[in-house]
Amino acid sequence: MATDFESLKREAAKTAIDLICNNMIVGLGSGSTASYAIAELGERVAKGLKIKAIPTSEKSRLLAQEHNIPITNFSENPVIDLTFDGADQVEINSLNLIKGLGNALLREKIVARTSKKLVIMVDERKLVDCLGNQTALPIEIIPFGWETTRSLISKYCPENRLRLKDDGKPLLTDNDHYILDCQISKITDAEQLNKNLKLITGVVETGLFINMTSMVIVAKQSGISTLQKEKLPL
Repeated sequence: MATDFESLKREAAKTAIDLICNNMIVGLGSGSTASYAIAELGERVAKGLKIKAIPTSEKSRLLAQEHNIPITNFSENPVIDLTFDGADQVEINSLNLIKGLGNALLREKIVARTSKKLVIMVDERKLVDCLGNQTALPIEIIPFGWETTRSLISKYCPENRLRLKDDGKPLLTDNDHYILDCQISKITDAEQLNKNLKLITGVVETGLFINMTSMVIVAKQSGISTLQKEKLPL
């Protein structure tokens, strides 16, 4: 029988929302699993939970407003207590991530960097022994002179392509940047690759999230399990 991955995502989302307490500042991730979590959070807010939220994308902001979740900003709340988000790949031993296939990697990383705890929700397909191969590595770049930036990126990521919309025009992120999708069979040193790419003029951010994850909630056919580097209250 085929696995119902949407049901698994909902279970992971519910588990993540159970970690949220009154008076928290909460980072709202982007993507399908985060959408389930936002809806679940909206139900808890309707029942009296007092929180404020900072979304990682315009889609997440609109969804939060739809569910009457109070929105705040970094001027009022410079530190986030807990952010929940999805991931495209989770490296099992390190909990390093690849994110950004949903076009929001820059805002996701800003929110993650400002969070005391980053809780990642995935189904078991997203777990890997080593980052790479399974999905592309997104890199957000400035549109001006993007061809030159791409050429420099090619030193580290020879196989890359500009992310396009259905009409063939470059896709723009919420911050009006382009995204290059890079195919790398195996990322043996994610931290060094991230540093090398960030030194290239024109690169805004990479989809490598290094040493940022507090907990990974994994939805499997057999039930929910967790991976974590530090103890979180459950």
